[in-house]
Amino acid sequence: KAVVSTQSTGNAIFAMGIVGSGTNNARLANMLRQLAQYYHKDANNLFMVRLAQGLVHLGKGTLTLSPYHSDKMLMSRVAVGGLLGVIVAFMDVNNLIIGKSHYLLYHLVSAIQPRMLVTFNEDLKPLPVPVRVGQAVDVVGQAGKPKTITGFQTHTTPVLLAHGERAELGTNEYTPLTPVMEGFVILRKNEDMEE
Repeated sequence: KAVVSTQSTGNAIFAMGIVGSGTNNARLANMLRQLAQYYHKDANNLFMVRLAQGLVHLGKGTLTLSPYHSDKMLMSRVAVGGLLGVIVAFMDVNNLIIGKSHYLLYHLVSAIQPRMLVTFNEDLKPLPVPVRVGQAVDVVGQAGKPKTITGFQTHTTPVLLAHGERAELGTNEYTPLTPVMEGFVILRKNEDMEE
């Protein structure tokens, strides 16, 4: 019978949480529930399972772990450092994470980002507007104004954006004050719009 170390099982369970962070993935959540039942007498592995469950259900599915922002054009070095710091700490999970340095997990906070798109007016009051959400298309170097999304569906904000999705306004009534439609966006009434 092969003996699997706590180090390996802890790392594998935590990896499941990192990969599925903020997705609310039902199969992953079910696997973690089964692992919680299996390890109910092993406090260390149960801690890892609870940690992974918290990551999978991050912000009830409204948050994710990602070092990229601004439509994946910019990478936050602080977020990368936070993720790498925690991952490197898991190389000695028994002494650091399970031991006395569990506070190292707080470094993950630097990489937490919203998955939703919420729109506000200039007075910072929530403003429900129609948006088209679809798969992002790379339009760098194309002439004119090419479509930036494909296979879109129209929703009313607030909306959740999955990995690889992008949103654009579905109305000319408002103009965004930012070129990137993700997270929290302030909209201004379009003066050119005919009454």
